[in-house]
Amino acid sequence: MDAIQAYRQSEITGDNPVHLIVLLYDQLLRDLRRALDAFDKQDIPRRCDELDHALLVLAQLQGTLNHESGGEVAQTLDTFYNTVRDSLVLSAVQGSPDLLKQQWQNILSVREAWLEVERQQTAPAANPARQQGPESQSERPAGDSEWSA
Repeated sequence: MDAIQAYRQSEITGDNPVHLIVLLYDQLLRDLRRALDAFDKQDIPRRCDELDHALLVLAQLQGTLNHESGGEVAQTLDTFYNTVRDSLVLSAVQGSPDLLKQQWQNILSVREAWLEVERQQTAPAANPARQQGPESQSERPAGDSEWSA
């Protein structure tokens, strides 16, 4: 299952949307890596296929933006996605792998930011005792469930 199929499936199952965004970024990076490999091998049909798929993934990312609740962040991401799209098309037209390499780095940086958001979302859930606070934890040491004087 590719990232787009996983994203669509998650709408049904209720998976974490931030994790799905990370999956889409992973797919986008794979597509660009394959396109760069095709550039190296001068395989124009494969390069075009990989860039076409990258543009589909990019469209999926851009299509999920919620401009009402996302505010400035959604607008910034929209601008970023437009810039990436323009660079991918220009790279294909000019036959320039350098543009792809630059966008690969930019996409990787934004993916890392999404990973950090995902970590922050899952960190409290990973340790429920810490999330509840010290007042909800038992005063007894671990392993002393039946202590008596």
